[in-house]
Amino acid sequence: MWNKGKGELIDMEKTKLGISVGLFGALVFAAALFGGYMSSIIILGYVLLFEANEWLKKSAVKAVATLVAFSFVTAVIGLVPDAINWVANVINTFGGNVRFEFINDVFSDIKGVISILKDLVFLGLIYKALNQGTIKLPVVDDLINKYM
Repeated sequence: MWNKGKGELIDMEKTKLGISVGLFGALVFAAALFGGYMSSIIILGYVLLFEANEWLKKSAVKAVATLVAFSFVTAVIGLVPDAINWVANVINTFGGNVRFEFINDVFSDIKGVISILKDLVFLGLIYKALNQGTIKLPVVDDLINKYM
């Protein structure tokens, strides 16, 4: 990396794999976005066991925690139409004729919006990680700072 003011090359901190910490951080977030839980947990384990950089460790934990947070929100939202459909099935069992298909459509759209938001958040985290930065995610960052 070039120091713009003095025109000299600055030595960037490297991981044990030989790539820059920022690039590896971007890889951590990309693994969470594209690879899901399995790749994220494997990379998290590697980072926590073998890497010394604190920013990288927090980024790896943040990637998995963010993935868990989005999964939790999606699961909770998915409970609402399931509960409503259960009530409709109970009513239909006793001779009623109730259908709440529009509710399934609405909550399916909400899940789609959350999926798009997740993609945008991870893409932003990947971009910021290249310079060892981050995007503030209030609940996730508070939990990481409290327990790490």
